[in-house]
Amino acid sequence: MQFEGTDSYVATRELTLAVNAALVLERPLLIKGEPGTGKTLLAEEVARALAMPLFQWHVKSTTKAQQGLYEYDAVSRLRDSQLGDPRVSDIANYIVPGVLWQAFEHDAPSVVLIDEIDKADIEFPNDLLRELDRMEFHCYELQRTLRARHRPLIIITSNNEKELPDAFLRRCFFHYIRFPDKGTMEKIVEVHFPVLKQELLKEALEVFFGLRGLPGLKKKPSTSELIDWLKLLLAQDILPETLRAREGEKLLPPLLGALLKNEQDVHLFERLAGLAKR
Repeated sequence: MQFEGTDSYVATRELTLAVNAALVLERPLLIKGEPGTGKTLLAEEVARALAMPLFQWHVKSTTKAQQGLYEYDAVSRLRDSQLGDPRVSDIANYIVPGVLWQAFEHDAPSVVLIDEIDKADIEFPNDLLRELDRMEFHCYELQRTLRARHRPLIIITSNNEKELPDAFLRRCFFHYIRFPDKGTMEKIVEVHFPVLKQELLKEALEVFFGLRGLPGLKKKPSTSELIDWLKLLLAQDILPETLRAREGEKLLPPLLGALLKNEQDVHLFERLAGLAKR
């Protein structure tokens, strides 16, 4: 069982090696990289390529590790007891399985995505150490230990908003998705726009990588933003000549809001464009 990329996801050799290393080592795969570089999409494509079900856990700032295991709905049980519902006699009716419980009990190998783990409290990764290491956890309400029938491939993404604990990192195979170079980016664009004219692609990439190279940019445009921008260019039937800088001046590219996402970066680009005109 090996991952080699898919027809809709361009994976570098280093990335496919990382996925396959995690499969062989039976360790979680920790993926870092700039927002918009396809970290979340990777889990979806790995699951599709390996014909495995995907269980997704999208982490928020309020997410607790326990929620990935199970939750005990005590409020519903109290309400049902007040209404005389006979279901209250069995506490199992009020246990809500989390993503890891579902994956552990699945009757075939699966992929589990723990998305943006760095959004949660710093203790969140530590609270999952045993469960991810031993692939088991105990449900105290049912007095039952849940063990994975088949060890799932755990893919964990992080945008580096917080440092993760060393004990957690030690249990993972790590890969950083580097931002694609122009050659790789052309392949990515071709997957999304197979009939895109080469001249338009060439000019669009010149503008895109020019923006990314601006010093002082607060948020560099990402791959997903390039895809959005190209979609708009095609919808508006923008010609390559419109993107091409004329001699002696630097034009603002059309639909700039798809690439730059805050006013500081827009003002910076406008100032630099004004200096270029002079």
